[in-house]
Amino acid sequence: MKIKSMILVLFVTISSYGQERKELSLTTFLSKVKSENLSLKKSVQEIEQFKAEYVQSNALFLPNISASHTAMVTTNPLMAFGSKLNQGILTPNDFNPNLINNPVATRNFATVIKIEQPIINLDGLYQRKAAKNALEAKKLEANRKIDYILTEAKKTYMQLQVTYKGLEVFKNAKKLIDRLYQQTTNFFNEGLIQKSDVLSVEIRKVEIDNAITSAESQIINLSNFISFLMNEKGAFIYAPAENLELTTNENFNSIELPQNRSDLKAMALATTSRKDMMQSEKMSYLPRLNAFGTYELYDTQIFQGDANGYVVGAQLSWDIFKGSKRIGKIQKTKAQYEESKLALEEYQLQSKIEFTKTKQALIDAERNVKLSKLTLEQSQEVLRIKSNRFKEGLEKTTDVLAIETQVIQKQFEYLQAIFNYNTINNYLEFLTKEN
Repeated sequence: MKIKSMILVLFVTISSYGQERKELSLTTFLSKVKSENLSLKKSVQEIEQFKAEYVQSNALFLPNISASHTAMVTTNPLMAFGSKLNQGILTPNDFNPNLINNPVATRNFATVIKIEQPIINLDGLYQRKAAKNALEAKKLEANRKIDYILTEAKKTYMQLQVTYKGLEVFKNAKKLIDRLYQQTTNFFNEGLIQKSDVLSVEIRKVEIDNAITSAESQIINLSNFISFLMNEKGAFIYAPAENLELTTNENFNSIELPQNRSDLKAMALATTSRKDMMQSEKMSYLPRLNAFGTYELYDTQIFQGDANGYVVGAQLSWDIFKGSKRIGKIQKTKAQYEESKLALEEYQLQSKIEFTKTKQALIDAERNVKLSKLTLEQSQEVLRIKSNRFKEGLEKTTDVLAIETQVIQKQFEYLQAIFNYNTINNYLEFLTKEN
């Protein structure tokens, strides 16, 4: 058992080698998580993607402008005659049937600038509305994700607090066991107790050492996870600047589930976006009105334009029937919209149930804190009495070890009760946080 304990201590020592110990406050920790967490940075980029999709919808109002320069040589009768006509270089001789039917190689350089301006596209208007609502929903989702990450970060910090408290409990227990071991050894040397009593205390010493080692290992693991949450590149062993204390909720009786919580609003906007997409497909039955214009430059030399002309007009287009493709799209978007409405209703009901369950859990946790505190005080008093009686030789070693083990257990139950209460309270704050 001693060898095993030494191996564990050596493992922790090697694992923590090179890791600087650093005190960390909760405020600093949460601030660093909010600004540096990789998952939250990913959310920012997701929002940028939705912004880009919304920017694309500006094409509904802005013109499309393109330019091209084409060079060609042709002996095609129609193309050759048309090229000369565009260049403005036709002569009476060019109307000679023999030259028209058998033209010489004709060069043509054409520069064309095209402009297309949407005027009325009702389906595009609804697509733009859908993109806008999807963007707003994504922003609200990102806000909710920040709240969730910070809630989990706070829970991790509380785990670090309770682990340090547990380590303190074991170290205090080690002091007691060391004193008990010394007393037991003295009693054995005086022939007052059996060797088995000394071995029992030695075993308990090893168990306490192992528990200390495990707690230190847990601190290292939590510190590594804290570094991950903060996107901290350095290797640190963190110590909480604040002690673990009960954080009671003074407004418990008056808190209610907010209707404007960011995740609920995000789902509502996502549903509206689905509705807009359905309306967009329906509006695709209507005609579209677009204006267009071209400005053209022609010459026999590259990048010249001695001849020019323009075309300006408007086009009313109407896709009257596209098989069953359009009908299928409308049915699909309608089904997606109905599914989104049901999902929103289901999520709202689940949120109410989760809120009610968490409030009740907090009440139970508060009762457990009070009970565990009383049982701890009672067991500590029993340990004090038995320890004094053991010094006088009136108690068995096994009885003292049993109550000492019980005290440690009750201390951990009390710490765990505080941690559970704080964790539930932390989660309740998350559930009731408005945007």
